[in-house]
Amino acid sequence: MTPSRANRNLLLVALMWGSSYTFIKMVIAARMPPAVINTLRGAISALLVYLFFHKIVKTMTWSEFKIGAICAAFNFVVVQLQSTGLESTTPSNCSFITSTYVILLPFIGWLFFKKVPPLKIYLALILCMSGMLILTGVLTHGLRLHFGDWLTILTAIGFAFQMTYYGYATKHARPEVIAFQLGFVQALLGVGYTLTLNIHQLPQINWLAAAGPVVYLGVVATFAAQVLQMISQRYTDTVTAGLILITESLFASLISVLFQVERPTLHLVIGGSLVILATVITQFDLRGVFARYLVKGHRFKA
Repeated sequence: MTPSRANRNLLLVALMWGSSYTFIKMVIAARMPPAVINTLRGAISALLVYLFFHKIVKTMTWSEFKIGAICAAFNFVVVQLQSTGLESTTPSNCSFITSTYVILLPFIGWLFFKKVPPLKIYLALILCMSGMLILTGVLTHGLRLHFGDWLTILTAIGFAFQMTYYGYATKHARPEVIAFQLGFVQALLGVGYTLTLNIHQLPQINWLAAAGPVVYLGVVATFAAQVLQMISQRYTDTVTAGLILITESLFASLISVLFQVERPTLHLVIGGSLVILATVITQFDLRGVFARYLVKGHRFKA
């Protein structure tokens, strides 16, 4: 797989993740606790991974098990914090705050892997974060932090470390094995969390209203997205992958508008355009483009 194909796949992953905010809100409205949501998402994903890739999963090595276990631990903490945060914040605030993990990625990669990010990444970061600020109306209305927002800040920090470790993990373990462990551990820890803290809320769940969104979250936003991410991320670098995946905030806003969770605004158009521009910048060799079309274009024959 070429890096450009991998990056396109990650854009599709961002779309799947972006859609999850609206569907999680639907399930929460059906009074299903976040731990139960994550348990069912993980169980559906693990079953599907095993169904399609059981021959690979059965040959899991001890090294892959350890790598996958670390990935799964990161994943559970991130999804639990984020889904719990969504109980008391909006999809826009949640998606924006989560997207700030991109700011941390270059520095975490530099710290652990001594990999200095190219200058274009910093330009893309500025554009991307500017787009996120406009997209969510933070510049005009301010960012009012609720308890859910603070949980989402912790989500962003955890996700930054998760993405950095994924860059290593996907090169040392088969993606199908990691995807299986992500789902299995998420379901296992979710059951423990539910039985410990949320068992009294189970009778309140409207299962009829929650069933459809939960199936979507398990099949599309968890199984399909995680498998595609694991397969694709090994063919691109961590920072570029992170910048592409940040577009989930754009998709989250667009889908919430489509489902009439939020109204369309000028902020959505301008902010979304900046996010797209930032993503495009990461895909081009800016020095090469400058040299080819600007410098050479001004050379005249004698």
